[in-house]
Amino acid sequence: MTSPNRPGPPPARRGPSVANEVEGYLLLHAEREQAEREAAALCARLPWLTTGQAEDLTRHYTEQRLGLTRQALQVTADRAKRLRGEYETRYAELRQTLLKRHVACASLLLVCSLVTSSLALTAR
Repeated sequence: MTSPNRPGPPPARRGPSVANEVEGYLLLHAEREQAEREAAALCARLPWLTTGQAEDLTRHYTEQRLGLTRQALQVTADRAKRLRGEYETRYAELRQTLLKRHVACASLLLVCSLVTSSLALTAR
């Protein structure tokens, strides 16, 4: 299924993974551009900075901003993972409860049917 030149799953199975990677790349790129614009605006308000100092400040600001964004996204991803586990557990419990109720109703229906049949037979 996979050619020796292209490791990994076949193209049909790689789609969502590649799409997620591209989306992540684009989001990171947009976040970096935004951080650089904010750093440039900050440097513009500090006219006494030399060019080297402004570049250094821009670099530090961008790195810090991207680090904070990464932390915020990690917290969000961790929370989503916990919520998914909680929801999956609750969903399994609800399915089990529903199955038990269906079995109980089916059993009750069967008992009623048998009682009605036996009453009909004894009434003859």
